Amino acid sequence: MVNPIDRFLKYVSFCTTSDENTNLTPSTPGQMEFARYLADELRSVGLQDVTLDANGYIMATLPASEGCDAPDIPVIGFIAHMDTAPDASGKHIKPRIVSNYDGKDIVLNETGQIVMETAKFPELLNYAGQDLIVTDGKTLLGADDKAGICEIVSACEYLLAHPEIKHGKLRIGFTPDEEIGQGADHFDVKAFGADFAYTMDGGAIGELEYENFNAAACTIKVHGVNVHPGKAYHKMINSMRIAFQIAVMLPRWETPEHTQGYEGFYHLIGMQGTVEETTLTYIIRDHDRARFESRKRELEHLVRKVNREYGDGTVEISIRDQYYNMREKIEPVMHVVERVEQAMLAVGVTPKVQPIRGGTDGARLSFEGLPCPNIFAGGENFHSRFEYLPVQSMQKAIELIIQIVTQA
Repeated sequence: MVNPIDRFLKYVSFCTTSDENTNLTPSTPGQMEFARYLADELRSVGLQDVTLDANGYIMATLPASEGCDAPDIPVIGFIAHMDTAPDASGKHIKPRIVSNYDGKDIVLNETGQIVMETAKFPELLNYAGQDLIVTDGKTLLGADDKAGICEIVSACEYLLAHPEIKHGKLRIGFTPDEEIGQGADHFDVKAFGADFAYTMDGGAIGELEYENFNAAACTIKVHGVNVHPGKAYHKMINSMRIAFQIAVMLPRWETPEHTQGYEGFYHLIGMQGTVEETTLTYIIRDHDRARFESRKRELEHLVRKVNREYGDGTVEISIRDQYYNMREKIEPVMHVVERVEQAMLAVGVTPKVQPIRGGTDGARLSFEGLPCPNIFAGGENFHSRFEYLPVQSMQKAIELIIQIVTQA
């Protein structure tokens, strides 16, 4: 059997950053390279029915133990995504292990003076005495979600090596492009064939989530007029200034850095501009569906207001819904959540049921007929050069998967 640490370190050697601008699936070639590696690994581990389609989606089967294929035994799925977020570089990742972490600041890169400080990241103190996999401060780590993939593969490998452990049929799915909201675009729920599933895509140990944001992407384009500044009087329309005007019209406290829990936000994630044209890119998030719809209407209202000032067509807006809160699909089948809570307690983990301030493939899959709560993968500071993975959390996640599928 492969040591999970070695498996994870191999996984993060693949650059799998996704890119929403390519209009391809998978959006980047590194994801397909990684997918081919994973498909080969799943076959070598002993999984059956391993498939890799043209869009980079992997599915595989761990057959039921002898006598555990009765119709009343559910087929359980486990899902994780192969891409890493474009928020930080995922190229040439150089991980290292901090053994027996001493609870102090961690120097990630002495030359670049990059330090992960406990004052800024107090969660670090929860892992004193444990082993942490960290970066060199120049890239993200990729625990989101290669830790999830590692945990699923390692759990399957363990079950195959211990046939005396009885379990029902398992289905495994690995997806591309989750980080750009496209992970479920080509996921064939019918072909997957699970009664319910879990994404191993959460953060710190104990996290269990069946609520997530309703989410939309918004693009605002401002059209200006450029003339020589010496002759600009009553002629120039500076699109950047208008874009700034729109940005400051939104409530300054309804942003990610000022909200928590169930509070929603507007998040400006991109701004590119010249005098003649400027583009603002937002994401809109709220757990409450009514407030979510209200946020979209507010942006449209602001655009109409600015167009009344500068003329119709000066500003254009497009809003695209990305996913919805899975809670309404999970509540009728709460046994899938209770199963995990019981399994966590059985392996010595305290469940931390909380809303996701984000989304997973499971949110969309739940609306397509596959109830799919989210379970911790163990990492912290996702999408950041300060990302890290406690080894003990990864090991507990592997134990948890085994417990989920073997308990009555």
